[in-house]
Amino acid sequence: MKRRERGKRFKPLLALLYIPLLAVLFSSGYAVTNPILKLVGWDRLPAVPHIASGFAGIAILVVAMAFARLLYELVSRRNPDKAIKMIDHTGMLKTAMDAMNQIAHGDFNVFVPVDKGNPHSALAESVNKMAKELSSMEQLRQDFISNVSHEIQSPLTSIGGFAALLRDGGLPEELRRHYIDIIETESKRLSKMSENLLKLSALEAAPLSMKEQRLDKQLESAILALEPQWAAKGLKFECKCKKVCACVDGELVTQAWINLIHNCVKFTPKGGRVKICLDEDADFAVVSISDTGIGISQADQIHVFERFYKADKSRDRTLGGNGLGLSLVKKIVELHGGSIKLESEVGKGTTFEVRLPIK
Repeated sequence: MKRRERGKRFKPLLALLYIPLLAVLFSSGYAVTNPILKLVGWDRLPAVPHIASGFAGIAILVVAMAFARLLYELVSRRNPDKAIKMIDHTGMLKTAMDAMNQIAHGDFNVFVPVDKGNPHSALAESVNKMAKELSSMEQLRQDFISNVSHEIQSPLTSIGGFAALLRDGGLPEELRRHYIDIIETESKRLSKMSENLLKLSALEAAPLSMKEQRLDKQLESAILALEPQWAAKGLKFECKCKKVCACVDGELVTQAWINLIHNCVKFTPKGGRVKICLDEDADFAVVSISDTGIGISQADQIHVFERFYKADKSRDRTLGGNGLGLSLVKKIVELHGGSIKLESEVGKGTTFEVRLPIK
């Protein structure tokens, strides 16, 4: 738009430049034709000198243009890189626009070649980055749908199968109770998964309710809430918690402690130990939760915080769970500006360390 405005502004100036150009051409034509007309005696004929000088001026212009073209061809053959100074930049722009149209229609497998000397290279790089990130998001979405479908299908199949067996009747009382227990367990799994999915969804939208909280009191409450589970396995708890206050969303952070402690209880054999420590490090509260459980392999450690990931898939049925607990913990910690990491060794146990900013 600016270029068009500048063009309109300079049009009067260009018109003024045409006048001297025509004058030069006619003068050159007159200088060439006048001696010839004098020689043949036509210089005194009316209008003939003017017509002859005009044609001669045009001929001079054509010859000059042909000479310039010939010179360009000679230079371009010897050094084409220097001869072609004007680069066609519209090719990359058109490619980028075509790529964006493909992305708009859901095709993320696009790539725009990037030429660093092109003024549209930044646009091309942005389009490539956008396509890559959207492709990753689409893959995550498809994986999420696949995982949810799988997690729902498994308990529903069990519930439907055992309900059909109960409907036939004639089963011994002990077997009937066993089938009912399985149906109840699978129903709880579905309910828990639905609850965790709703919590994850709420975390994306709902603002945090930040208040100063006693983290040591939260950890004690989480231990007491899980007492039936760890007491049934005869686990020993060791708690070394300093009095530490932090500005957090109390409900969410308590949920994170419950998920972490429950994870330790679930994967620690009978008679094992769980150790919980709370301390301060500069402006951070540091919570360490350790167990003497089955541990996590190196290959699984990088995936344990992913949604629906289960490190010990062979134990899914006996231990329950849907692979959402640790991903929920990670999301809560990150929303508070904190971090979480783990150290684990197969057969020796696992330690989760959470760092939360105090202020």
